[in-house]
Amino acid sequence: MTVYFIGAGPGAPDLLTLRGRDLIAHCAVCLYAGSLVPREILDHAPADAEITDTAPLHLDEIIARIKAAHANSHDIARVHSGDPSLYGAIGEQMRRLDALDIPYEVVPGVPAFAAESAALDRELTLPGVSQTVILTRTSVRASDMPAGEELARLAEARATLAVHLSINNLANVVRDLTPHYGTDCPVVIGYRVSWPDERFIRGTLATIRDLVKGTGITRTALILVGQVLAEDLGNRFDDSQLYAASHHHVLRPARKTADDTD
Repeated sequence: MTVYFIGAGPGAPDLLTLRGRDLIAHCAVCLYAGSLVPREILDHAPADAEITDTAPLHLDEIIARIKAAHANSHDIARVHSGDPSLYGAIGEQMRRLDALDIPYEVVPGVPAFAAESAALDRELTLPGVSQTVILTRTSVRASDMPAGEELARLAEARATLAVHLSINNLANVVRDLTPHYGTDCPVVIGYRVSWPDERFIRGTLATIRDLVKGTGITRTALILVGQVLAEDLGNRFDDSQLYAASHHHVLRPARKTADDTD
């Protein structure tokens, strides 16, 4: 048997990958993070599959269910939200499975930052504006940030930022970013992106806190920060060289002109 850690994507059932869908349809046991993964994702599971919402379970209880399935030679779809490589809490599960000699495989999914940028019709890496995206979070109730990864230090790069798991720490996010990005830097907060009740709050580092107050948004929100989000970008960024007529590469060799043949 194999445990498949499957990224379910940001929420919309049709953003699940084909590989993830097919594995869910194959597995006799499905363990899914019900607080973040819509139940419709499990509609792909076999009619007689054992399906468990792991939201109320702790790690030992989850591993116990995996061990039971392993004893019965049942493949497991372990379904997480977004992409499992980002804040998926799969590291400790895989460590336990290594100790138990239970095989596993990781199946990627659409990450939240990609879903939000797509919903906003934005490219996060615009020439001359930003060519770097930093995915990070802040310390609230979850694990502390390692030394050197403090938000204020990351902000020195002035890159496009995707700040996860930090909506309840917005005041500190604004405080740490403002000296480097400026009060007028655009901010977009995406709430439950791709779900039926998705919502976007647009502002700047100067206004975003007041805009969020009273919305009731306390979780499942991603904070995007950077000049690539400016609504008046217009012609303030250069075309990429990728498709420039003067840019040649192995798949688009330089074309000969009349002068070249004289």
